[in-house]
Amino acid sequence: MIDVNELGPRIVLYFGKNLKFHLSEGTLFGFILAAVLAVVGIWLGSNLQKVPRGKQVFAEALVSWIYKFADENLERRYGKNFAPFLGSLFIWLIFANSFGLLGQRPITADINVTAGLAVMCFTVIQVMAIKNLGIRGRVEELGDPFYGILPIKIISEFVFPFTLALRLFGNIFGGMIVIDLWMKLMEYLSYQFFSIPILRAVTVIPLNLFFDIFEPLVQAYIFITLTAINLEEGLSGMSYETAEKRRLKREAKKYRKDSYKILDKSQ
Repeated sequence: MIDVNELGPRIVLYFGKNLKFHLSEGTLFGFILAAVLAVVGIWLGSNLQKVPRGKQVFAEALVSWIYKFADENLERRYGKNFAPFLGSLFIWLIFANSFGLLGQRPITADINVTAGLAVMCFTVIQVMAIKNLGIRGRVEELGDPFYGILPIKIISEFVFPFTLALRLFGNIFGGMIVIDLWMKLMEYLSYQFFSIPILRAVTVIPLNLFFDIFEPLVQAYIFITLTAINLEEGLSGMSYETAEKRRLKREAKKYRKDSYKILDKSQ
């Protein structure tokens, strides 16, 4: 059966005299993966030619898709600015989710890793929204179409990173459990007829194709799509209709004040 102690982060390195500081498996592999992808990215972007060939064809196709995705999910004026962020996150997540192919626990099967990613995305969304709209503009955007919905929108904003983290963690960790349970079952059935666990080696291949290749790709795409959608909402501000209504309301209020001032002076 699955060891319950394996559900949490696996500690691989300890620091300090009292071993108070430690480094988990997910964090270590995450940094290693980031470094490897950085090196590969530099290699793919080196020695570029006017007529693309070999690795340059793949690199340009990947970059083109990422920028197209950013333009479709964000306004075009924002897409080019956030395409590198969304693309880097997408590529890292694909490999982080697929560590099962190497016989290792996927990096994102650790709730601490997915929580860190979700907090990072949440912070980027809030900081860029405030930078683009200002504090007042951000509040007005959250109060669209009327301020009565403001508390619900604020709660929704803070719930977003929790759902983002738990969705990714639950799907990747759940897939890991399914594969582990299936392998245990096939091992048991194999020993009923053979002296070696032959069914374990053969029947797990379809599950690996789904949970270690297809599922990681889908979950990475969902993660960046939800991030892009929430980022677009934060950057765009109020809808045109709401902004126009509030502008007219402010102008009417200002007009009434000016009228009262004129009446007071005439009396």
